[in-house]
Amino acid sequence: AESHVDRSILDPDAFIHTDVVGVYILLDEGRKHGIERFCHVSTDEVYGDIEDGLSVEDDRFLPNSPYAASKAGGELMVRAYHVTYGMDTVITRGSNTYGPYQYPEKLIPFFTTEAIDDKPLPLYGDGKQVRDWLYVDDHARGVDVVLHKGVSGEAYNLAGENQRFNIDVTKRILSILDKPETLIKHVPDREGHDRRYAMTAEKVRNLGWERQYDFDKGIETTVQWFRDN
Repeated sequence: AESHVDRSILDPDAFIHTDVVGVYILLDEGRKHGIERFCHVSTDEVYGDIEDGLSVEDDRFLPNSPYAASKAGGELMVRAYHVTYGMDTVITRGSNTYGPYQYPEKLIPFFTTEAIDDKPLPLYGDGKQVRDWLYVDDHARGVDVVLHKGVSGEAYNLAGENQRFNIDVTKRILSILDKPETLIKHVPDREGHDRRYAMTAEKVRNLGWERQYDFDKGIETTVQWFRDN
């Protein structure tokens, strides 16, 4: 999947082809070959910007970037194949995922590797955008639980329930690396930048999933991995 919002603004075409057309191709091939179940991994960004409260699975989609819109489109295709063809499908919507091996364009690995080299960290706007952080192991276990226990045709939020301002995440990275906060360089905010994402994980808890990593444990493990590798 294509997953970087900045690149979706510069090149929406790639995201439509991958996250909508690509999902359609997988669904159609799966239907033709009679696969047992199709598990689609989506994102909390389909809900759009929320001022307060927590997004639940039945909330309407309000995507604000080409990336988020492409993921919403992929989800709707999954729903269509479930309703039209009776295909056994489930959907997960993960919050911001992080951990070892993550592609370095993402905030935590990018800021970590840049800070290690004492390079400036370009933080969008005032840094007060709120993101909910989910450690990769918890995300993977959540997908596995939904794949094997989820109700056909349903979607499940995989929420980290670790909401943080981007500027606080940045300062935590610098603290772990013992680097000065003067490396933070505020830059003009991104077009259509959502201020806040937050979801409830109550529905997936009913399947037996619980996150095992709080943010402090997860971020220390992640920064240490990038420092050592």
